[in-house]
Amino acid sequence: MAEMGGKGVTAGKIASNVQKKLTRAQEKVLQKLGKADETKDEQFEQCVQNFNKQLTEGTRLQKDLRTYLASVKAMHEASKKLNECLQEVYEPDWPGRDEANKIAENNDLLWMDYHQKLVDQALLTMDTYLGQFPDIKSRIAKRGRKLVDYDSARHHYESLQTAKKKDEVKIAKAEEELIKAQKVFEEMNVDLQEELPSLWNSRVGFYVNTFQSIAGLEENFHKEMSKLNQNLNDVLVSLEKQHGSNTFTVKAQPSDNAPAKGNKSPSPPPDGSPAATPEIRVNHEPEAASGATPGASIPKSPSQPAEALEVAGGTQPAPGAQEPGETAASEAASSSLPAVVVETFSATVNGTVEGSSGAGRLDLPPGFMFKVQAQHDYTATDTDELQLKAGDVVLVIPFQNPEEQDEGWLMGVKESDWNQHKELEKCRGVFPENFTERVQ
Repeated sequence: MAEMGGKGVTAGKIASNVQKKLTRAQEKVLQKLGKADETKDEQFEQCVQNFNKQLTEGTRLQKDLRTYLASVKAMHEASKKLNECLQEVYEPDWPGRDEANKIAENNDLLWMDYHQKLVDQALLTMDTYLGQFPDIKSRIAKRGRKLVDYDSARHHYESLQTAKKKDEVKIAKAEEELIKAQKVFEEMNVDLQEELPSLWNSRVGFYVNTFQSIAGLEENFHKEMSKLNQNLNDVLVSLEKQHGSNTFTVKAQPSDNAPAKGNKSPSPPPDGSPAATPEIRVNHEPEAASGATPGASIPKSPSQPAEALEVAGGTQPAPGAQEPGETAASEAASSSLPAVVVETFSATVNGTVEGSSGAGRLDLPPGFMFKVQAQHDYTATDTDELQLKAGDVVLVIPFQNPEEQDEGWLMGVKESDWNQHKELEKCRGVFPENFTERVQ
């Protein structure tokens, strides 16, 4: 019986709630159609608009603050890895190793402390601030429902009073329901009328406290981090003084259009000419004019100047004279090439077939200057670089545009590729000079 009674109460409550929802729905329809008046409170509606705006701003601030914290954590991880790298490369016998390790530890602790304080003094405060909005939002919605109940009870009471046949019992009951609905609505309305303006005004103090905390924590963090960075700088200066002769000098890039490749920084030639275009002296003849561009007189096209063909045919220039179109064999100025290379080079030039369109080189690429051999493996990092293995022989040729040459880099084609393909465009590439040495 008790269970049935309990079920009966529950069923009755459900039925009552369903009836309330139907009554409210009917009332709203009548109000929208203009067949029933609606109680309006413009002051309260303004408070609700302010509340919604405040909630939107607070939610956005919370989201951005979480993003900021995620960024701080990411910076912490990046800084930690950077310091770990320094610890790994810092050799045991270098001065200041212990100080550098201690600085790295303090750096890690400082990041952790900064992140935790941001969570405690900003994020948790933000969460507490926003925690009050769901309850108030629910109460605003409930007040709206109670207002509809009040309007419905008022309309029902008024309709009974204006009916032609009045039923005093129904009128009394309707009046009782109206008074009850009005009381419930007004109690909720009064409370919200007090809380919403107060909540709206509280946003100023909250924003001030939040951003003051963030600014203060960040300022202190950067002050402490600046001290650690200064200490690390002092340690590295001390290391530099002890190993001053091995200091790495960062050089400016040659030009905006030709960025330096790799991380090698060989010394530039004294005259500022491209490092990969050495001069060649054949049979100790006088050097070319100082204004001549290295490799400029070595034709890249199949056609060869008439003057060069005359030299190839046996006409020899006067000692010390320099012909405008002479070939690479007579143009080069100063080199320590082995005699066998010079002889092969000269023989090839003198063996030019009359009427042919070649550049005077039948077995070597046009403009060939000298050979080098790779002493170390080199992994290409760009499409215009050569992949080298220790022992590879490379035929060095000049750059088509000397201005594109970077210091310490040569242009060439691997001898094996040239012998197989004879295609300069597909085989040539640049490579670091300090990975090779000239063939002796």
